[in-house]
Amino acid sequence: MPEAIETEAATPKAKPIAFPAFEMPKFEIPKFEMPKFEMPKVEFPAAFREIAEKSVAQAKENYEKMKTAAEEATELLEDTYATASKGCSGYGLKLIETARANSNAAFDLLGQLLSAKSYSEMVELYTAYLGAQFDTLTAQAKALADHAQKVATETVEPVKESITSAFSKAA
Repeated sequence: MPEAIETEAATPKAKPIAFPAFEMPKFEIPKFEMPKFEMPKVEFPAAFREIAEKSVAQAKENYEKMKTAAEEATELLEDTYATASKGCSGYGLKLIETARANSNAAFDLLGQLLSAKSYSEMVELYTAYLGAQFDTLTAQAKALADHAQKVATETVEPVKESITSAFSKAA
């Protein structure tokens, strides 16, 4: 079956639509002059000028003091954060070390229990483990508490000294 093929010659071309041209009216923007408000020239008394100059000088001085105090506070916070971060990572390492030691002790007990020859030997091994583990846990808890106390003291002490110094300067 032959297909009909359309060619470019067969399709008629559309003519462009011509729109009528309208002439736009020309308007000019009106020109207004802005009124000039002149400030009256007032001579301030010398006492007012003196007070204003003193106020500006005092404001600059207070700004410098506040800037210095803010810089010191920022430095203090950075140091405090570094100390606390270091102390917390040390505490975390101690916790991991404690958990490792306790796990090793539990595995050692398990090995001893598996090689026990009687029930009474198992009870004896387990009782000895519990006594030793109680002492170990007590020592570990004391070491962790001491470390936490040390970290807290090292972190808070610079802040305490800074606040004491700031209050003594203010007084």
